[in-house]
Amino acid sequence: MKKLKMNSCLVMLAGLLIWAGCAGPKPEIPSVAEVIDAKVTELYQTKSQEELAAITYEQAFQLFNEQELQVLSSKYWMFDVNVPVVVSVLRSVKQKVVPFWLEEQGFQKTAMKLKNEITGYEVWQKNFDAGHVGLGINGFENFGMHYLVSVGPQNPADELELSNFFPKHQYVGTMADGAFTYHDWTELVLEEVPEALQGQKLLTTIRGRGTESHFVGAFRATEHPSSANPDQLLLSWSDDPATTMDIQWRTANSVQTGQVEYREKGSDEVKTVDATPFLMEDLMLMNDRYCHRFTAQLRNLKPGTTYEYRLANDADWKQENSFSTQAKDDSFSFIWFGDTHFSKEWGKLLNMAFEKHPDAAFYSIVGDLVSDGLHRDQWDALWSYTDGIMSQRPMMSTLGNHDNRSGLGAWMYREMFSYPEKGPSGIIPEHTYAFQYKNTLFLMLDATSPVELQTEWIEQQLKNTTASWKIAMFHFPPYNWEEPYYDIQEAWVPVFDQYHVDLVFGGHIHYYMRSKPMKQGEVVSSYKDGTAYIISIGIPSRTRDIGEEPYAAVQKSRGQFYQYLKIDGDELSYQAIDSEGQLADEFKLKK
Repeated sequence: MKKLKMNSCLVMLAGLLIWAGCAGPKPEIPSVAEVIDAKVTELYQTKSQEELAAITYEQAFQLFNEQELQVLSSKYWMFDVNVPVVVSVLRSVKQKVVPFWLEEQGFQKTAMKLKNEITGYEVWQKNFDAGHVGLGINGFENFGMHYLVSVGPQNPADELELSNFFPKHQYVGTMADGAFTYHDWTELVLEEVPEALQGQKLLTTIRGRGTESHFVGAFRATEHPSSANPDQLLLSWSDDPATTMDIQWRTANSVQTGQVEYREKGSDEVKTVDATPFLMEDLMLMNDRYCHRFTAQLRNLKPGTTYEYRLANDADWKQENSFSTQAKDDSFSFIWFGDTHFSKEWGKLLNMAFEKHPDAAFYSIVGDLVSDGLHRDQWDALWSYTDGIMSQRPMMSTLGNHDNRSGLGAWMYREMFSYPEKGPSGIIPEHTYAFQYKNTLFLMLDATSPVELQTEWIEQQLKNTTASWKIAMFHFPPYNWEEPYYDIQEAWVPVFDQYHVDLVFGGHIHYYMRSKPMKQGEVVSSYKDGTAYIISIGIPSRTRDIGEEPYAAVQKSRGQFYQYLKIDGDELSYQAIDSEGQLADEFKLKK
């Protein structure tokens, strides 16, 4: 099976940006989003958490009156046609409940079938006159293979035109074998398209759109609700690590303002900076729907200096609320993890690493920090393990496919952090960024976004840097046993080769692998001539037969690891350490 990944389709960004929340001109009031929002708000006032969690499909249907059901049946996916058409709704046969509006609207199930690698589709059809076409929700469950739409003229001689789409930015493809259907998985393509549908206009979507009407199993609770007391203190850099620091935290939404007071350690001179609040909503988080996240940006700090800070309502200067700016020498260490998936086991590993390596300047995670990037309860769990750590050490992470979830975007991830915004054109700010720490350039890349849009930017960063060491981090590893990412091999690896990127870190495949020195896709004699590609996993991995990888120097199908790197001028030492504190891999490089 192909790994879930977005390829180089240029239309994808538009799709990603509009599905969540259905951006674009609003249809007639009320809209589907307004009906759902009002119903959820009503349920919070009338039902207990136990009742919300137990809602069945039939109960979800009965929540809505006739007018609301009409909205859910016809204002979810809309467009206009200039001639009479046949509209085909292609519905996955794995979806247990047929969307209620299909038969009510007069759609009839045909004998036609088609498929992709994951599921088969049945075809429901209805004739429409020229004018408006309005279709309904995917269902009240969050079924992962959203229905698709094919449109053809009733009279083959007519030239069909589609317009006035809702959601606004609709990509129109062509029904044919090999056509992609989901913007968040464009490698998943149609097969065995019936002759009667071939050449018709194909309206694509994203798999995650079902969340817009999700009621069955949708309601969640966080074990760590917000309060008036700030928590989830996180540090990051959006600018120069020598002179800046960004501080993020969370409160209940009743807290409207925030400030940070800070001083050099041992000094009585206190400075104050105001924080910017962001109202974060997770509609289905039944015990903490809203919270505020604050970001304070400290600027004009002194290099190589330790600072203490406190939030404005704190009376004391806490030892764990401190950080040090980058010094002017070329010696430092850092720690990175593969996938963490808000696991308690990762929390134990993190705390072990922090205790064992107090010298680490910062931490990194190469994607899949959580399992669903738009479920705030998972982020709450993740940050519960970092108390007293991320308040002292910056976290510089990259996006994984679970953070950038099912085409719905990664807005919650972005609001958790404050990262540099000077990334590639066409890529959402903070998804891809770079920073230099002392003599090392870090390229933090978003492999879940179109690869080719980032290649030129990557080359410019490498071409213009004066750094001695070059490290790239991104989620999808170009070389792995399960499914190599040939698009990354073709687009990014030649640039890594040209400018000799020393190390490339990835995750996603849930095992450990360090490659031999690689250049131009081949093993070379020395890491001075080639790059080390390393995959790791921050949670316990399952034992699997991973087969032979001729480029692999070390393979471990089982284990849970963190990686500790120390750079001292022209020398680099690397260690991978397992959850028992045992050394699993190590090597050294010298310029």
